[in-house]
Amino acid sequence: MSFVNYEVEGPIGVLTINKEKSLNALNSQVLEDLSAALDAVDLDTVRCLIITGAGKKAFVAGADIGEMSTLTKAEGEAFGAKGNAVFRRVETFPIPIIAAVNGFALGGGCELSMACDIRLASDNAVFGQPETGLGITPGFGGTQRLARLVPVGLAKQMIYAGTNIKADKAKECGLVNDVYPQDELMDAAKKLASKIASNAPQAVRNCKAAINEGLDMTMANAVELEAKYFGDTFETEDQVNRMDAFLHKGKK
Repeated sequence: MSFVNYEVEGPIGVLTINKEKSLNALNSQVLEDLSAALDAVDLDTVRCLIITGAGKKAFVAGADIGEMSTLTKAEGEAFGAKGNAVFRRVETFPIPIIAAVNGFALGGGCELSMACDIRLASDNAVFGQPETGLGITPGFGGTQRLARLVPVGLAKQMIYAGTNIKADKAKECGLVNDVYPQDELMDAAKKLASKIASNAPQAVRNCKAAINEGLDMTMANAVELEAKYFGDTFETEDQVNRMDAFLHKGKK
């Protein structure tokens, strides 16, 4: 049985973490299922993904404490490496991924949402990194991505003190793009995914790669990288046809 459901709606794929009874907590099997679901995405037809959680209480409420409670140091490091490998796949996946955060996004759930390109939240969403209260550090990128997405002082407060923030605060500090009523969240995510999917797929992919790779570069090197991705979109069918359509708009 897979704990990640994958459905395709035209050019949009929806991945749902489906462990509602445990608030979609992440364990080794869920991580493997998420990786397998990414393998199943047909990149020739799907242009944007949405990741969400089953039910109305949680996106992902964290990693499975039952599994983690008996790990040795070596096993803990291996579990962290496994989660980080899967989340890096999410972060670097060729097409954009939207997190539709429909409730608790704690620990590994907050980390999964941050690995996505864009975060939309329901009004009952809660974000946090509570690991220090359990005697551990965030292990799936929390100490790194949170401090890149929100002010460093807020990231440190959330991580050191285990402070959670609600959806409105998450929007205020830039952790999420927009907040919606629970029943409107998926429609909003699909609307945004459709807008992304309507644009030239190679251009969108190149933009994602340029942004992600450029963030780790000096500006001088980053604009050189952009120039390469920019040039790569020319002489493509999309570029030729879309520019021709723009130039001849209203002339027929």
